[in-house]
Amino acid sequence: MNENDLTSDVCTVNEINPEAVAFVQKKALPAATIERVSRLFSALSDPTRLKILHALTVTEELCVCDLAAIAELSVSAVSHQLRLLRDRDLVRARRDGRMVYYSLADDHVGTLMGTGVEHANEG
Repeated sequence: MNENDLTSDVCTVNEINPEAVAFVQKKALPAATIERVSRLFSALSDPTRLKILHALTVTEELCVCDLAAIAELSVSAVSHQLRLLRDRDLVRARRDGRMVYYSLADDHVGTLMGTGVEHANEG
């Protein structure tokens, strides 16, 4: 059986399990949570941002120049990506004089990255 067989089977059956639907609807996430998770996964969908996040999972913190060298991009391009990651609460910045150092916002980000890499390497 291929994927198309499964899709056609599901589409031809026109019955609803009201108990299952009601159960899932009771567990539904609030719209604000759906929006934040969507923005989170959107941020994780870019290869450059994944390089930046991965670099920050293997070391405590890095400056923009280091991240630019790792991502093989300009400081300006990396700064733009870091701004988006900061807006999504995935990284945080620490200023030390004129230097700004970036780190993961919390352990959840490292867990997300680790789980994503593990899943990608399974198959």
